[in-house]
Amino acid sequence: MSDEAADSVFETEVRDGVLRVRREGAIWLSTGWAGGRREADAAYNVSVPEGFDRTDLDAYLAERLETAGFDDSGPALLTGVDLRHARGARLGPVAAVATAGLSNPAALPVNPDAERRDGATALRGSDADSPPDPGTVNLIVATDRALDGGALANLLAVAVEAKTATLLAETGFPGTTSDAAVAGCDPAGEPAAFSGSATEVGACARACVREAVTAGLDSRYGGTDEEIPESVADADHGAVTDRRAAVFEP
Repeated sequence: MSDEAADSVFETEVRDGVLRVRREGAIWLSTGWAGGRREADAAYNVSVPEGFDRTDLDAYLAERLETAGFDDSGPALLTGVDLRHARGARLGPVAAVATAGLSNPAALPVNPDAERRDGATALRGSDADSPPDPGTVNLIVATDRALDGGALANLLAVAVEAKTATLLAETGFPGTTSDAAVAGCDPAGEPAAFSGSATEVGACARACVREAVTAGLDSRYGGTDEEIPESVADADHGAVTDRRAAVFEP
């Protein structure tokens, strides 16, 4: 997977079902297991086998990194998608790597009452404390620019927004029940005060995420007998948020 374009932002390597995204001294912000802000030389995306039921995730991740021969500690995501389907994209100071599986879509109908009447979707249960579902859209996006805490958090938000927009356009779903993302930056790089969609970092991140997610979907589903489900009811797992919240004026 590694090439000069991606390596100018970070190094990527896959071994034994583990993707390592590496840049020495990077700062990462993760929404995954044991997430949050962390300084580490690498971030990971780890593919788990079908029927995965381990709950001792710290121990499991340590075992997988050791087996793969990766010594760097760092935040890690878990996915049911085989890492042969991982795809990356690079533009300017940003690169992104994605895996995309839609066996557990999470639908958010804008008019849930109409959806229920039409019977277009069905609720499929999901235990928030259970191991990752077999699908998952995982994303690692990083820049060689130095971002402060707010700009790094915003890069994560911009990347997730781009993932959602891409998935809606390509699949009709905004995500799955177990999506996770990691954003990273190089504190020793050229400073960038902002990372919004109109900035160089933000615009490049949006493009990278779009291309990586689209290519990941094409690898996972293109040219195979497996298809992206048309609704949550057609999926193996998933959920529909069809509850209504009370609106108030602050």
